[in-house]
Amino acid sequence: MSDSAIAPKKGGTGLILAVIYVTALFFIWAFVTNLVDPLIKSTKLIYSLDLFSAMLCQFAFFSAYFVMSLPSAWVLSKVGYANSIIIGLVGIVAGCGIAWSTSITHTYVTLLVGLFVACSGITMLQVAANPLIATMGDPKGSAFRLNMSQAFNSLGAFVGGMFGASFLFNAPLFKLDPDQVTLHPDLVTPDMKAVGLHLVTNVYLEIGAALALFVIAVFLVRNVIAANSPAISTAAVSPLAALKSKWANLGSIAIFLYVGAEVAVLSGMIFFLEQKQIMHLPTQLAGLLSPFFMLCAMIGRFGGGWLMNYVKATRMLSIFAICAAILCGIIIFTAHMEPASLGSTVTVNGVVVALTTGFLPGFAAILIGFFNSIMFPTIFTLTLERSSAPASSTSGLMCMAIFGGGVVPPIFGLVADATGSKSIAFVVPLVCYLYVLWFALAAKKAPVHAIEEGVSAGH
Repeated sequence: MSDSAIAPKKGGTGLILAVIYVTALFFIWAFVTNLVDPLIKSTKLIYSLDLFSAMLCQFAFFSAYFVMSLPSAWVLSKVGYANSIIIGLVGIVAGCGIAWSTSITHTYVTLLVGLFVACSGITMLQVAANPLIATMGDPKGSAFRLNMSQAFNSLGAFVGGMFGASFLFNAPLFKLDPDQVTLHPDLVTPDMKAVGLHLVTNVYLEIGAALALFVIAVFLVRNVIAANSPAISTAAVSPLAALKSKWANLGSIAIFLYVGAEVAVLSGMIFFLEQKQIMHLPTQLAGLLSPFFMLCAMIGRFGGGWLMNYVKATRMLSIFAICAAILCGIIIFTAHMEPASLGSTVTVNGVVVALTTGFLPGFAAILIGFFNSIMFPTIFTLTLERSSAPASSTSGLMCMAIFGGGVVPPIFGLVADATGSKSIAFVVPLVCYLYVLWFALAAKKAPVHAIEEGVSAGH
């Protein structure tokens, strides 16, 4: 039965329970998504890949947003929010199962297919959950609710990254010096690769089993979620309707560039922090430090969500975009700086690390996460409030734009290869943040409306 057949019930314990379950989805898909960052490092060594080939993990994962977002919006208009959420969760479980089957096929392609299928499920969740949480309650608090849910998304990203670094890098091949491996690839033995692959497939098996149980839990409360979902038109809504809206397109470009910038920084973070002129960290330690990017995002989303009660969303987005651009500028400006010793050391996870001026660009890269914090939910809400297309099709187009996470990182890598500097490559996210700034300034002057399925006002 479609959600449209059930009248929405606003308020009460049913609404609270629905918000809790939907918020949990934000944590889940972030956890799965941020496993890909340490996975890039793992596959590079397991399959003896160059960096471009290893980055195909991100391309395979985020290409699902491009392929499946519009079909997901169509499915949402047909079966409703609650059923769409169940379909999305089943898709993630299936993807984890395919990734686990790499233990049988031993092929990189199988893993890439698993990532695509898992992200197809995540795409369905994104299309359904973002407008759902935005409309659960007072329309004036839509940006606040979406930011708070995204805070739990950041928590899931942090936990997922820490989990991945702890388990995926807990193998002998990651104890080797990266520079020595580059010079002498034969140091990585077949037995080392087999152990590394075993860790990868076991992780996805465990995640798939846990999510299968969560699917059952959501199925049992599907009517509660449906009863608190926004009304959906009984007529099928074409996802392509969003292409006719000026603001749906502008917002989608902003999402494309923002997500691309964030994924590019995260994908390259381990490689960036490992550099001698930056922090000179062992692989696992760099992997454990990288998720602090998302911890900063979580802090920013909690704080940003609170500030949204007092500061206009467009102004907040402008300020955060400017700060993210400045941090990229700091990294670029210090690209050729020789690290100078600060005369002290710090012990992290049992490893003694010398403090140098290279920590400045290192921490600047991590701090970008704080200013990324409110970008996705704020761009999403600002676009829904200005788009002349139905909410489900606008949401589908914006989720399709998350494909930027599969396009911008290779460009980041291309610039790094061409210039020989991972610091100079930060010019790529810098350009992305400048567009987000322009979008925020333009959105400030545009007319707004309530988030609905049938919308014709605005552009």
